[in-house]
Amino acid sequence: MARHLFLAALIACAGSVVASDSPRANPAIDIAGHLRIAAEAAQHRETRRVTEERFLEMSREPGAIVLDARSKEKYDELHVKGAMHLSYPDFSFESLATEIPDKETTILIYCNNNFEGDESAFPRKAAGLSLNLSTYAALYGYGYRNIYELAPLIDIRESKLPFEGRAP
Repeated sequence: MARHLFLAALIACAGSVVASDSPRANPAIDIAGHLRIAAEAAQHRETRRVTEERFLEMSREPGAIVLDARSKEKYDELHVKGAMHLSYPDFSFESLATEIPDKETTILIYCNNNFEGDESAFPRKAAGLSLNLSTYAALYGYGYRNIYELAPLIDIRESKLPFEGRAP
């Protein structure tokens, strides 16, 4: 409850940070909208964090996509076998419509903070800035609702998920 009140207050304050007639105003950048979408996505996400076993099961379902939104460099180094790559900075109306045209597609996401044991391929991010959070909120904001997130922290050497890439 306190978290929801804090988010509501933050969204209310964000709307008044830059007045619309300010020379700094930019209609293509909306912090209040971002915070609103992030808050909605956070609630949606609560029941969509799955175990490694469930993630693996769901990845085998027809039409399901495992999405890796990390950099191309890290994706090429090592990724979940069969994962589609679309780097988070490249998310746009056009790229998402091209790569995932059906908004009902099951999308499974993971990030650096899901894996330990290979800091080169999966460098740790600050917990509050984990790529899963940004990726989930962005997909939600673009209208995708069938999103699932790998929940646990997994030692890559003990993972049931298959990996591929250039890493040994």
